[in-house]
Amino acid sequence: MEWLVNLFTNTTSVAHIALLYAIVIAVGVYLGKIKIAGISLGVTFVLFAGIIAGHFGFTAPVDILTFIQDFGLILFVFMIGLQVGPGFFESFGTAGVKLNGLAATAILLNILVMFGCYYIFFDTSDKTALPMMVGTLYGAVTNTPGLGAANEALTSVFGEEAPQIASAYACAYPLGVLGIIGAIILVRYICKVRLEKEEEALTAQEGAKATQKPYKMHLEVSNKYLEGKTLLQVHDFLNRDFVVSRIVHAGELSIPNRNTVFHLGDQMLIVCAEADQEAIMAFIGPKIDIDFEQQDQPLVSKRILVTNPHINGKSFGQMHFSSVYGVNVTRVTRHGMELFASPSLPLQVGDRIMVVGPEDAVDRVANKMGNSLKRLDAPNIATIFVGIFLGIIFGSLPFIPGMPLMKLGIAGGPLIIAILIGRYGYKIKLVTYTTTSANMMLREIGLVLFLASVGIKAGANFFDTVMQGDGLLYVLTGFLITVIPIMIVGPIARMKFKFNYFTIAGMISGTYTDPPALAYSNSICTKEAPAVGYSTVYPLSMFLRILTAQLIVLFFCQ
Repeated sequence: MEWLVNLFTNTTSVAHIALLYAIVIAVGVYLGKIKIAGISLGVTFVLFAGIIAGHFGFTAPVDILTFIQDFGLILFVFMIGLQVGPGFFESFGTAGVKLNGLAATAILLNILVMFGCYYIFFDTSDKTALPMMVGTLYGAVTNTPGLGAANEALTSVFGEEAPQIASAYACAYPLGVLGIIGAIILVRYICKVRLEKEEEALTAQEGAKATQKPYKMHLEVSNKYLEGKTLLQVHDFLNRDFVVSRIVHAGELSIPNRNTVFHLGDQMLIVCAEADQEAIMAFIGPKIDIDFEQQDQPLVSKRILVTNPHINGKSFGQMHFSSVYGVNVTRVTRHGMELFASPSLPLQVGDRIMVVGPEDAVDRVANKMGNSLKRLDAPNIATIFVGIFLGIIFGSLPFIPGMPLMKLGIAGGPLIIAILIGRYGYKIKLVTYTTTSANMMLREIGLVLFLASVGIKAGANFFDTVMQGDGLLYVLTGFLITVIPIMIVGPIARMKFKFNYFTIAGMISGTYTDPPALAYSNSICTKEAPAVGYSTVYPLSMFLRILTAQLIVLFFCQ
C-alpha cells in the first residue's frame, strides 16, 4: 500500500499532479451540475473543489500550479476571442451602439461601486484590501477571465507575495449569480413590465423588421423601362444587391448571368436581402404564384461546404460564379445564421453556400469549394498556436513607454489578437474555422485548469479569510457591486431608450457574461430577444472586463 500513499503524498511526482487535477476537476464539474432553485454554479464549482483540496493539503508545487493556471487562462481567453471575433465589430449597429453603451456604463458602475465599498468598509492603509476587492468585483460580476487577468497583473506587481484574491472571488460568486437574476426581476417590477405585452411587441417587430436574412420571391417583368436592359444594368440602376437565380423567357428556363437581357413578361426567381424586397418588386414587377423548383428538372439546388483554404477570404464578386461557372449562389449559412450572398461578402472556411445551376456545373463548384466534411473535422491547431504566440508578444509590450508594468499581459494580449484573427485572419491566409464543439472543448479545458489551479493555491488560507477575516464583508460588498449597476442601467434602458424588457434581460446577462442569467431570460421568453441582447454586448463586455481588471491593478494597486 506504500505506492498508494506515495501517490497522494509525493507532491512533486507527475502522477500525483495529474491525479490532483483529475480529482479536483471531476468533482467540481459533477457538483456544479447540482441545481438549487433551478440555478447551478456550473463549471465554476471547480474553483470550490480546488479550494477544499488546497485546504486539506492536497496540493502541488507552486511553480507548476502557476504554469498550469496561466496556460489554462491563455487557452481560455484565446478561444473566447476566436468565437466572438467574427461578430465583434458587427455588434456596433444602431441599436448595438446603444446596448454596448449601456453595457459599458454598467461595467464602469461596477468599478465605481467597488471603489465606494473599498473606501467605506475597508482600511485603505492595508495594501491587500484593494486587490481583495478586485477579486470581490469579479466574483460579483461572475467573470472568471477578469479574475485571471487581475491575478496575472497582481503577480507582475507583487511577485510571489501577490494576494490570493480567489478567496474574495469565491465569497462573492454564489450571491453574484443569484443577484443578477434577482435584479433582472426587480427591473421588471420597477418598470411595470407585463411579459405578455413584451412578447406581443416582439411579434409585431418581427413582421416589420428588415434584416440581412435572405428573401426569395418570384417576379414577372412589367416595367417597360427594363425591356432590352441587361441584368448588370438593372443591378447598377437599383444599387441594391440581389441574385436572379433562374429566369423563364419565351417558355425556356435558364440560369442568367450579368449579360442576360430582360424582356417584358419574363418570369424570374430572385433572392435578395429582406430589407430590399419591396423596392426590387416595385421596380421590376409584381409577384407571381409559380414554383420554378417544381418545373426546373434540368437544374439542381445544392448546399456546398467551403473547406478549400484557398477560397478563404475571397468575396463572391471575385469568384465570378455566374460568368465562369454558369451557376448562381443565393444564400450563405455561417455559424447557424443565413446571410444574403452579396458580392462584397467574403467567404470563410466552414460556410455553406446554396448553389443553383446545371448539375455538372454545380459539381464543378463543389470541387472548387472543397465540400469535404472530413476536412473540417481536423482542428486548425497551427492557427491557434500562431495566435497564442502573437498574443503573448502583443500582451508583453508596454502600451505606455517607460512603464514596463503597463501591458495587457497573457490575458488581454491573446484575447485581442484572437478577436482580430477571428475577424480578419482570412486576409493573411489563416484558416480560423473551428467547430463549435472543438472551440467549447478547448475553452472548457483551459477554464477548468485555470480554476483548479487558482482554487488549490487559495485553499490554504480560504477558510481563515471567511471565518476570521473579511469573508462576510466580501459577500455583502459583492452583492452591492452586482445589484446597484443593474438597478441604474436597467430602468434607463427601458424608460429612456425604450428597449424591450427581454432585450434588456439579455443585455444585462451579456454585460455580466453570466450564462445562468441568460438561461433564466430565455425561460421567460419564447423569442430570440434575450439571446440577441446577450450576443450583442458579450464581445465588448468580455473585452472590457479583462482589460479593466488589469488597468485597476496596474494603476491603483501598486
